[in-house]
Amino acid sequence: MYKTIEDEVLKKTAPAELKAEFIQHEFERLHRFCLLIYVASITVWMMFDLIVSFIGGQSFTWLSFLFLGVLSTVATVLLFTRKARHFHVLNLMFVFTITLGLRLVIDGLPADFQPAWLVLAASSTLYGASVLPLSRWSFYGAQIITWLMLNPFYKAPFALLELRGVMTMAYTVFLCALTVYSFLTLRKAKLYNYIMSKLLLEQAYIDTLTEIPNRRSFMTQAGKQLQSAPREHDHYLAMIDIDNFKKVNDVYGHDIGDEVLKRIAADIKGVMADFEYARLGGEEFAIYLAGVRRDDVAALAGELCRVVRERVTQHPVTISIGLAQVADDDTLNQALVRADEALYASKHTGKDRFTFYQ
Repeated sequence: MYKTIEDEVLKKTAPAELKAEFIQHEFERLHRFCLLIYVASITVWMMFDLIVSFIGGQSFTWLSFLFLGVLSTVATVLLFTRKARHFHVLNLMFVFTITLGLRLVIDGLPADFQPAWLVLAASSTLYGASVLPLSRWSFYGAQIITWLMLNPFYKAPFALLELRGVMTMAYTVFLCALTVYSFLTLRKAKLYNYIMSKLLLEQAYIDTLTEIPNRRSFMTQAGKQLQSAPREHDHYLAMIDIDNFKKVNDVYGHDIGDEVLKRIAADIKGVMADFEYARLGGEEFAIYLAGVRRDDVAALAGELCRVVRERVTQHPVTISIGLAQVADDDTLNQALVRADEALYASKHTGKDRFTFYQ
């Protein structure tokens, strides 16, 4: 089953909205990792600067403090960044600053050492960018900035067509290709895993016929609402049943019955969009109304009955609703039992109506 779903997912192209949702999800999940990469990069740069300054004979100037301050500021901004699109821009600022700082430090080394250290610095920077949850444009932007700042051929003590030049160029091309391939492959694998997770989650918690939450989802979400505290207003639970649904199936067939179920689910979704609702099974639906007054509950239930009753269709139906107030010490099952008893009363007093549990 998993393999079948995987094959179907791999055949499709993810829409732009889903990709944006995935990137935001990845950034939220890897937010601490992004901060760790920044802190580690700043630490490595600082250690390199100190080694070159004191052992290499350079002086530790005010520029070192300036770069340290700017990099620390960017890392602090990341700590409070919550949107992936802001992180994409912030990362370009970080890459520009740290590569400029690396360039200035490496320029103080002997000329023969500079190309090797520039390539090493570029490889470290690009590796860090390749594992971050970036968009493509941000990653490619980091590539461009890195090679502009850490170009190993700028003022190099050798010609491009010399042995050292050819080897440096070959390694540079290899490094670019490797980091791009790693970034795109890792991103694609994570995207498809995200799509698979969403699909499997939907199959576990969404009713496949009506495309609204199922019983498992309702028991989970309504249970959370039940335990929420403090309560500003009362909580109510509604049980809904389609009147004479068995007759619809017997007379018109199950295909028409499925259409009726979809129609009722759409009406519930339209009227009760602000609350937790689900198809419990068969022709039974449930709604958990949190933070509402009794008069509002009655108005919503009456509106739902009216919408279903007045819908123009070849196979009109009505619904009955049972309503029960949920006490602070109730369990969800206790509230369901009381709402079901109120639904029974609606069924036996004329149908096409709602009844509060007495």
